[in-house]
Amino acid sequence: MDVTLPKKDLLRLFGRTQGVADKKSTMPILSNVLVTADKDGTLRASATDLFMAVSTTSPAEVRSTGTVAVPAKELIERLKAMPEGPVQISSTEGATVLIKAVGAKREFRLRGMPGEDFPALPKPDAKATEISIQANTLADLIARTQFSISADETRPHLNSALLEWDDDTIRMVTTDGHRLSKYEVASESGQKASFTLLIPLKGIVELRRLCDELKGDKGDREGAPLKLLRGGPNAFFATSDSTLAIKLVDAQFPPYQQVIPQRTENSVRVGRAAFLDVLRAMSVAASERTGSVKLGLTTGTMRVTSENPDSGDALDEIPVDYAGGDMTIGFNVRYILDALGALDEEEIKLGLSGELDPVMIEPFSARRYIAIVMPMRI
Repeated sequence: MDVTLPKKDLLRLFGRTQGVADKKSTMPILSNVLVTADKDGTLRASATDLFMAVSTTSPAEVRSTGTVAVPAKELIERLKAMPEGPVQISSTEGATVLIKAVGAKREFRLRGMPGEDFPALPKPDAKATEISIQANTLADLIARTQFSISADETRPHLNSALLEWDDDTIRMVTTDGHRLSKYEVASESGQKASFTLLIPLKGIVELRRLCDELKGDKGDREGAPLKLLRGGPNAFFATSDSTLAIKLVDAQFPPYQQVIPQRTENSVRVGRAAFLDVLRAMSVAASERTGSVKLGLTTGTMRVTSENPDSGDALDEIPVDYAGGDMTIGFNVRYILDALGALDEEEIKLGLSGELDPVMIEPFSARRYIAIVMPMRI
């Protein structure tokens, strides 16, 4: 294998594989990225941890074709250390890889592994139905719900996000058992479908990275579409030059419709920025163990307090639109902050029924987004 392409293109190409290559695997080959030079003038980088796989290409000057597996972390470190400009990558039969700056003396040698030892990557079924979703839409769905995915990998049904396509509505729902978030949008194209995907947290992280990269591109790739295909146990998200395969979670997502109240007895209308400011201030004095704050409601006013037996307490008040009876309810302040941080609307509505009932957080102007937070006993 012998190819040349600019350093910036190499960094972008191999940067996409870094989150997938498994650095802690007991299988050494999984910490490598598969580098393949094709006769059609492209350089392909592929990585997998056996649960996810990514494959991405870039145009290159290919003098000889071939394939070799190279340690992913070491490769990107050496590419970053190269001077700007074209970089030559070549390999020998012994799987040694030479990385050389064209027109300069700087070079690195890396011990690789034969490309034939690399695991086969999953591929979608040739008959799989293809559906299109805008990258900015999928990125928005993830950004507004990712915070309530459980980090507990022993509970796969909670360590994942539910992506539903229901007629012409696209919906993402996540929960960690203490809170829930749901966000839905209409398909831009009006395309109709019916399916559900349970995507693990690690897959959501990589998918968001891919979408954010497409959103950040200028010109005709702004808001670029992703092709979504389902093939066996995997879902495939493809762009013009990359494919991300994610093994879906084989578990039952909680019946989230039963958690969302059909109605609440009281509602509070409050400015999001002012509410955020007060909660952030009160969180400074909240207990590190529980993170609890109390919301005390009276007509027209919300009093927010936090108590820490080790260091002291704090309180503040903000005006709100509330006409219900006096009520005090406790919450983990981080849960409320996360939900408010996922919104960008100026005003929000809190739906409340009782001191032991969940609170429903949603934009005042629309019901496309709903967050549910369970209260704490106070």
